[in-house]
Parts: sequence; structure tokens; C-alpha cells
Amino acid sequence: MKEKTTLGIIGLGSIAQVVYLPILKKMQNVEIKAVSEIKSSRFNSLADKYNIKNRYVDYKELLEKEELDAVIIATPTNTHAQIAIDALNAGKNLLIEKPVARSVKETQLIYEAAQKTGLKVMVGMNLRFRPDAMLLKSLIKNGEIGEIFYVRCGWIRKQSSQQSWFWQKEKAGGGVLFDLGILLLDLTFWLLDFPEVKTVSVQKFCNETETVEDSAVGLLRLGEKTVINFEVSWSLHSDTDSLMLSAYGKGGTAHLNPLKLYRRIGSGHLDYTPATSGKGKNLYKKSYENELKHFIGILRDELPLIASIGGALQRMKILEALYKSAELNQEISLQ
Repeated sequence: MKEKTTLGIIGLGSIAQVVYLPILKKMQNVEIKAVSEIKSSRFNSLADKYNIKNRYVDYKELLEKEELDAVIIATPTNTHAQIAIDALNAGKNLLIEKPVARSVKETQLIYEAAQKTGLKVMVGMNLRFRPDAMLLKSLIKNGEIGEIFYVRCGWIRKQSSQQSWFWQKEKAGGGVLFDLGILLLDLTFWLLDFPEVKTVSVQKFCNETETVEDSAVGLLRLGEKTVINFEVSWSLHSDTDSLMLSAYGKGGTAHLNPLKLYRRIGSGHLDYTPATSGKGKNLYKKSYENELKHFIGILRDELPLIASIGGALQRMKILEALYKSAELNQEISLQ
């Protein structure tokens, strides 16, 4: 086995600067061998800061010239599909920052390229890798709160990027549903072990934006017994980054952020919350650290691939159904 896994990063925007570069640089079994960035204003300064010698303006040149175990795609969403297909055809495994693409059609093209080449494609769904979320999944899987019939979840925060492309539909694919909704729903489906979705319904709002939504409220029916209610917003007032999830089961209730667990005892509930640590920014940072460690483990054949392109394709189909529901102002069936 190679001593170090070699990576290239395409796109040096905020997510690369805040997450990928500083975390990967501290991992002893990883070498950031090359980067590509079209904006010269941050190109050399970041490469100098992290001592990365191989630098390219054209990502295709990076793919052609560099021998790499994998490439991380951290560019605007409208570029993901073409870069991903080019990278797979060049023999590179991939980690694609969410959202994977702008549409089911684009995601399908990436999926087909991955199937054809046999390479590994992971999509960045960092909420799954929060320590408290991983513990919550274990508690749910072990039946600590019984069969879940209702999940209520929401995420209110400022938009993830202030770059102009972020609120342009043709470049971003959508608004807050793409930014926060896809992560929140992926977390919920993962906690519930990916149940089939029967119907979806959503109302979206453009109070502070023009071509994309800044708030959305929705309902998903899972078969005959389980319902997910969610809300996501860039514009609703909140003093803090407000992420919440509550799962209600026949035997109790579990909450995330902070993690709490209550078992139903007779007509009341008793607190069975496990001793945990880590809050706020620590959980945010830890989620990405765990995600990247998992990705490296996949590349080194030490861990199974999760958050795959196949799963991302299924989530994108649900997302498109949500937008169709908002457009037609009616509930949409997925079965």
C-alpha cells in the first residue's frame, strides 16, 4: 500500500479554503499534489500557503499531467458534471462537493461514467459524519425509540456562499433546497435507512431572491406510516445557525443538535441521553474531518463506499419532484 494517497483539488473557493485545504494538509497519509483554479487572485497565494507546487488554471491539464489517486471537485455546481466526467475518463476517483449537479440528467451522466469506468465517486454529505448524528443513527438502528412515524427537521442559516453564482438558477440549479435541503433530507433518509418516498409536497418562497428560493417548507410521505416535515431558509430570522431534527417513535423520541433521547415509560418519558461531547463549530469541523478520513479510507480499500453517486441520483430525483410540486402547487407521487 502506498504511504500517501495523492489528491488534486479543482476549485479553490470558500469550501476548499475553509475545509479541504486545512484538513487534508494535516492528514499524514495524504498529499495534496496539485490544484486547479481559474481565478488568479487566489491561485498562487493559496498554493503558496499550503506548499502545493503543481498549479493549473485549466483543470483538464491537471487531469492529463498528474498521477493522482483522486480529485476533489469544489467548483460552482454548473461545472460539476463536465469536470466529473472528464476526471473519470482520465482515470481519477472523485469526491464531489454537494450538490452533485444541477439536475437528474446531469447526475445520471456522472453515474453512467462511474459505472463505465468502475471508479469510486463519493458525494460530500458531511452531516452524516457529525459524531452526534452517527450516534443517533446507532440508537435508532438499535430500536431505542421504536418504530419511527414522524420526523420534524429544519435548518435556518445564512446562505453558504456570497458569490454571485450561488443565487443564479442557471449556475446553482436552485436555491436553499439545493444548499441546505439536500443535506438535511439526505441526513434524514440516512437515519431512517433510506426508505422509499411515496409523495412529496413543498411550498417555496423568494422573499429576498429573484431566480431561486430563499425559504421552503415541505412534507414527504414514506409509505403508509411515516412522515417527514421539513423547513429550510436563508431568510427566516434566527440568532444562530439553527439546525434541528426530532425523530418520534412508538417507544420514545430523539433530538439532534443537541443530542437528546427520551424513552416512553407509561404515560411519560425518561431521559436516556447518552454522555456526549462536542458542540457547534467543533461538530461542523469534525463532520468534514470524518468525511475526508472516510474518503481516504475508501481510496485505500479500507472502508466501503457510502454517500455514493447512485445514492445522490436517488436524492436528486426527490429534489426535482419537490420543485415540480412547488411549480404545480400540488402533491407529487414518486411511485
